[in-house]
Amino acid sequence: MKNRVLFSLKVSFSITILTVSSLTLLLLLLSGCNSSSSQNNKPNILFIAVDDLRPELGCYGSTAIKSPNIDKLAGEGMVFTRAYCQSAVCNPSRASLLTGMRPDSIRVWDLRTDFRDNVPDIVTLPQYFKQNGYESVAIGKIYHNNIPDTLSWSEPKMYLDDYPFDPDAVYRDEKILEEIEKRKEAILKAGKEKRYIDRFGKWYIKQYATEGPDVPDNAYFDGAQTDAAIQKLKELKEGEKPFFFAIGYYRPHLPFNVPKKYWDMYDRNKIPLADNQFIPKNAPLMAINNLRELRSYTDFKQAKHPAYGSLTEEQARLLRHGYFASVSYVDAQIGRLMDSMEKMGLRDNTIVILWGDHGWKLGEHNSWCKMTNYEIDTRVPLIISTPDMKNTGKKSAALVEFVDIYPSLCELAGLPLPSDLQGTSFVPLLDNPDRPWKKAVFSQFLREGVWIAPDGIEYMGYSIRTDRFRYVEWINWETKELAAKELYDHETDPQENENIVDNPQYAGYVQTLAGQLKAGWRKAIPAQD
Repeated sequence: MKNRVLFSLKVSFSITILTVSSLTLLLLLLSGCNSSSSQNNKPNILFIAVDDLRPELGCYGSTAIKSPNIDKLAGEGMVFTRAYCQSAVCNPSRASLLTGMRPDSIRVWDLRTDFRDNVPDIVTLPQYFKQNGYESVAIGKIYHNNIPDTLSWSEPKMYLDDYPFDPDAVYRDEKILEEIEKRKEAILKAGKEKRYIDRFGKWYIKQYATEGPDVPDNAYFDGAQTDAAIQKLKELKEGEKPFFFAIGYYRPHLPFNVPKKYWDMYDRNKIPLADNQFIPKNAPLMAINNLRELRSYTDFKQAKHPAYGSLTEEQARLLRHGYFASVSYVDAQIGRLMDSMEKMGLRDNTIVILWGDHGWKLGEHNSWCKMTNYEIDTRVPLIISTPDMKNTGKKSAALVEFVDIYPSLCELAGLPLPSDLQGTSFVPLLDNPDRPWKKAVFSQFLREGVWIAPDGIEYMGYSIRTDRFRYVEWINWETKELAAKELYDHETDPQENENIVDNPQYAGYVQTLAGQLKAGWRKAIPAQD
């Protein structure tokens, strides 16, 4: 009897061990499956940057421009109608967005500084996704042209062999190409070295501000890179990792060189001109863009500072026509990209975000290009579409900033937020676009002394944009002394046409806004639920 009981206990114990072991093995297998499944179910990120794209789009209320594909994306997502960059020029804006840090924190204020020189160990947005199991790849202009930041990507940044490193100045018209060759010869005959016109092994030179030959879309970089991007999407789809795919379009950056068919979409004589073709009344001189970018093209090298002269109506119409054609050209490429995403079955698990790095003047304030602290330059397009978006086709007028993109994408992808980010995730706005949000957003611009007259001093302009006002303080960058102030009331002056900082009726507002500007972005953070 005793032996029989012992045998029973041994059998029972053995079965128990077997059952527990089997269960443990099963749980481990399930855990592994769940881990793999979780990794595969992470959303992809399609990160679309468009150079110099201002909110001149159908989804932003423009009736003059043709942007059906971006408008379609907006209908599938959310449009932020009051989004702002941290600095209205390429390198500082992009470096700030991609690091989640403000320009003063990374000390990037110009087109020359590599943020890695100042903050070498900072983890960028695509780099953070790479560290968290994503295949992080890019093509086109994501960072500034000559500062690509290889640490951000899983593989070397993609360029096209038939294009220069910086394809801004690619021309296809035969007459223009002949003129460029003559200019090159003249430069060499004048005794200047080849390096003056040789960029990264490709001879090219800025000639005219516009071009419209009858060529296919992929004759220019943006069309060719879309071909390459679609092929890359096929590879990424077959990969084992979720992807962070950044695609940077060059148009509508100058020169406005796009195929003829996009010029033909518009009647130049019917394109509306800016209705505030004058510099803001009482504006300090350092606040005005001096057109240095536009003057680098031979047909506009005689353009005067906006305080001292204007373009002709013919020139203004040409540039507006070229800008509109360029936007429609890029819009078509984005349409091809999104159609390919749909056909590949990638759309349902991909977060798509589209942004333009800053605004752009098209005759407003008697100016052209970017490089100011005004609304026309700091306000940017920002559109996001997520797979599970509840409020498709909605708009949010909440104040948001480019530094908010980094934490927002992390939250949407289920990644923990790095502790040093200086933005606020706008994900709560996707569920409730009208909820109370930031009290203010902040931008800045360094007016470099060599480019302004008459004093040649460098000034930093610090701007705060609240629901009603824009307030700016210009600081002597060397002495740190206050040099000038600006105030614009958007209730009465949405185009910022008159600086009213010295109007005694606004003295109280100036004092309050000066305090808010000094307190900075931390005091403007929205209350959390």
